[in-house]
Order: sequence, then C-alpha cells, then structure tokens
Amino acid sequence: MSTNYSSRCRSERITAFTLETLLALSAAISIFVTVGVLYVLISKTWDFFQEIPFSSFFLDTKWTPLFETKRFGIWSLVTGSLLVTFVAMITAAPLGVLAAIYLSEFANRKIRRVLKPLLELLAGIPTVVYGYFALTIVTPALMHIIPQLNGFNALSPGIVMGFMLVPTISSLCEDAIYKTPRYLKEAAYSLGARKMSTIFLVVLPYARSTIIAALFLAFARAIGETMIVAIAAGLKPNLTLDVREPIQTMTAYIVQVSMGDTPQQSIEYLTIFAVGTMLFLLTFIFHSISKLILRSRFSVTPL
Repeated sequence: MSTNYSSRCRSERITAFTLETLLALSAAISIFVTVGVLYVLISKTWDFFQEIPFSSFFLDTKWTPLFETKRFGIWSLVTGSLLVTFVAMITAAPLGVLAAIYLSEFANRKIRRVLKPLLELLAGIPTVVYGYFALTIVTPALMHIIPQLNGFNALSPGIVMGFMLVPTISSLCEDAIYKTPRYLKEAAYSLGARKMSTIFLVVLPYARSTIIAALFLAFARAIGETMIVAIAAGLKPNLTLDVREPIQTMTAYIVQVSMGDTPQQSIEYLTIFAVGTMLFLLTFIFHSISKLILRSRFSVTPL
C-alpha cells in the first residue's frame, strides 16, 4: 500500500515538474522573442539615425525616402495612422458599447445565443476582405454623399476598420457590464430609477474602467492595422487632417517597402525599422495606458 502511494506521489511530482518546466520554457520563449524583436528594431533604428539626424525625422513635414529628393519627416505617416484610427474609433466605440449593453441587459438567451456569434464573426473576417470592401463598396457609396471624396481616402477604411473593432470592444464591455453586482441595480430600482437610468447612472459607471481600457486596446489594434489601409487609404504620405484626402499609414509604408526591391542596409531599407520603432512605441503607450486603467481603482464604484 505504501509502495503504491509513494510511486503515485513520485509520478505526480514528475508530472508537476514537467508541466512547470514546459510553462517556464513557454514564458522564456515569449520573452526571448520580444527581446529579439526589440534588439532588431533598436539596432536597425540606430543605424538609421547614424545617417539621418533626429531633426530631419521629427521636425520635417515631408516623407519622401523613396523619391530622388529624400526627406524623412515621420509626422506625415503618424498623422495618417492617427487619422484613420480616430475615424475607426468614432465608428466602433458607440457601436461596441451599445452592442454590449443590448446583449447584457436587454437580449434574452435565444437572441444572445444567435447575435453574439454573429458579432464575433466580424473579428474572423480576413482584413484583406475588409480592405477590398472599403475600396469597392464603401468608397463608391460615400462618393455619392461626399462629391469631393477621393478614390483613396482616410474615411472609408476608417469606417470599415471601426466595424472590424466592434467585436473587440463589445466582448470586453459586455463582460464588465454583465458582472455588475445585482444589489447595485436593485438599489437603483428601489429608489425609483428606470432601466435606462440604471444602466447609464449605475451599470456603466461601475464598468467604466474596463470600458475605457477596451477602447484603448481597440485604439492600439487599429493603429497597427495593415491591409485595410494599404488597400483603401492610398500610398501618399500626406500631412493632413482631411479624411477625404489620400494618406499613408506607418503600416502601409512598411508593406510598400518590404514588397519592393529595396537593397538591404540602404537608407530606404532602414526607414522601415525607424517607422516600426515609432509604431511600436505608440502601440506600447496605448497598451500601457489600458493596463493602468484596468489596475486603477478610481472608477470601480458607481457615481
């Protein structure tokens, strides 16, 4: 009996040790990959700034590294990325939050069982499909409404990207809204509040930290989107805030150079790492802000 017990304990210890080792290796691999990516970005970006001064990168307003007259003002690409992202968030934020409210507070089980998979299906559509949808369907439709709209613009890919982000926002927000303590709702009802008043004065304030974090995560996801903007926004670096104009984002420029015949170690080749580092920093900032908001306690209690 004792022999069987000791052998079983030994087997359990070996299994636990094996699982712990595999988990540690998995964590180490992810850290190694992250460090490797950072090393490549930083080293190549350093090589870029050995040839191009910081002033040309951060103070110039033109981005033409592939032209005969080379200029390296990154703000044309940053503005294009932020412009499309803001359009996407203006589209996705209200739709995502309202969808989450409906699914958690109004929809019954049958409707929820049907609508939630359909909503999540939007996240599974390849982004190249979204890009061609924006170019061939949304842009021609918008040109009937906005006559001065260019064939390539920031508006249509931003709108389509917003629909792509709706599942990301609604899923996170729905979980937070659904977990609102029942006693808070009952307290509001006992004071004479109606359902809509309870949602906007109790439920949403209780869940607002998660809602805000979801919006920041969606923002970071949108700023790193590639195929939609590469197909429908154009490849013209344009320092503008006019959504009717063609623009180029940081991701679209990286795709453009990576698919070309740019020689390695040339200044044109090194620009994709400088742009990638800027994109990494922006994404890291927004992800960090969302994490800080999730960990903060300033918005845990309702108003």
